[in-house]
Amino acid sequence: MKDKYIGFVRVSSREQEREGFSLDVQEEALRKWAKQNGGEIIQMFRIAETASKRDKRKTFNEMLAYAKKHAHEVDGVLFYKIDRAARNLSDYMKLEELEEKYGLRFISTSQPIDDQPAGRMARRMLASIAAFYTEQQSIDVKDGMNKRVENGLFVTKAPYGYKNVKVDDRRLITVEPEKASNVKRIFELFAFHSLTIEQVIETMAEEGRVYVRSKPKWSYSKVYAILLDRSYVGEVRYHDGWHRGTHKPLVDSVTWSRVQFLLGQTTYRAHQMVYAGELIRCGHCGSPVTGEVKTKQTKKGEKSYTYYRCTKYHVGNHPRIRLTESELDEQVLAMIGRMKVESPQLRAWFQMALKRRESQRHSNSVQRVEELKRQLSLAEGRIEEALNMRLAGDLDEAKYDKKRTELEQKRDQLRALIASLREADVDEATDAVHAADVFRLIEKRWADADYPVKRRILETIFNGFVLTDKVLVPDNGTPLGQLSA
Repeated sequence: MKDKYIGFVRVSSREQEREGFSLDVQEEALRKWAKQNGGEIIQMFRIAETASKRDKRKTFNEMLAYAKKHAHEVDGVLFYKIDRAARNLSDYMKLEELEEKYGLRFISTSQPIDDQPAGRMARRMLASIAAFYTEQQSIDVKDGMNKRVENGLFVTKAPYGYKNVKVDDRRLITVEPEKASNVKRIFELFAFHSLTIEQVIETMAEEGRVYVRSKPKWSYSKVYAILLDRSYVGEVRYHDGWHRGTHKPLVDSVTWSRVQFLLGQTTYRAHQMVYAGELIRCGHCGSPVTGEVKTKQTKKGEKSYTYYRCTKYHVGNHPRIRLTESELDEQVLAMIGRMKVESPQLRAWFQMALKRRESQRHSNSVQRVEELKRQLSLAEGRIEEALNMRLAGDLDEAKYDKKRTELEQKRDQLRALIASLREADVDEATDAVHAADVFRLIEKRWADADYPVKRRILETIFNGFVLTDKVLVPDNGTPLGQLSA
């Protein structure tokens, strides 16, 4: 009978592929060795350079599990070289365990080593050298990245609007004119034309501005990410911090501050759970309904799904009921559809509720403006104070120029924030109040609305819900609940 083997091949860098260590080359060498030694490979495991760290770990663990499960029918595990088998000593010890506990030989086809104490020592030395090389390479990469940040350069691919170019074997950053123009236009529309992100997207499409030629459509998340990216004011991100860059800024500081203030009014959180936060209570036990994110493997890769269930879902004989966000959306939109058709008085009530909220928002806005005006007065006073110190000779020219620049930037930012507040201080409910049908408007925009908008609508119309089996029922304290009763 032929000996049976497990094959394991790994490529950890593109350089190794170019140098002749590609997965196909390694696999062919393993199959050739098995055939020449009267055996065959019954299972092959491959780790590509493009695999994520998580996928690499997953494949390695799958190989170990398969080897242990089939140890009674497998004679050994084949590797092309010692450093292809394991890149750290922890993994190497797991491979030695297969040999010692399960009787599976550790075979390096291009580095044959005797199964004797001296051979095993040599093999461990090679494994230690491979681990050292990996650790040193990691340090070298980090040093290189730190050096690029010190020089004001991006450590990874340049953000949208810029491009990486090579000059004398150095990776530098230049502006990509068409994309940079898109970035400037997005900031301009959002900062100075009183447009929402959805309206910015519509305007960009109307003007024929595409994201990229292969994917012309703009998405909410892309535009939002651009508006939050400090790269566009001349900074470089590294280790969750921002550092001064050498690339050309696309946005001035006043526009940036204005945009950040406006975004603070309507913060976008892609993964917030619309129906969590005790909006729904379980009809079986009265406990809050919460959300959970599950990840599934599809043909196109991993995909996340949000499910909602009772917080005591796993307790005793509690019904195992879970609903997706889309299922809850469908039920909520059905309720809103009923309001649109059946209840003119609910439309009037909702419009009044919006007006009350707008009145409260206006009151808060007035208070914020007064505080900003106070800060502006202090900044202007400090500018005048610095000038007096310069005239009196208490500040030299260089220190005065630096201080004056800092204070004037602060003053301009405060002025921009005050102007933004005053422009934003309009009746947000106007469109809804004067619309022919406020609930038709909600139905139309629900699918594209972000988390804050959906929560505001739900909390304005409904005090809450009860989830009975898989049916969402409005709380009896809400107008719709009273109508249902």
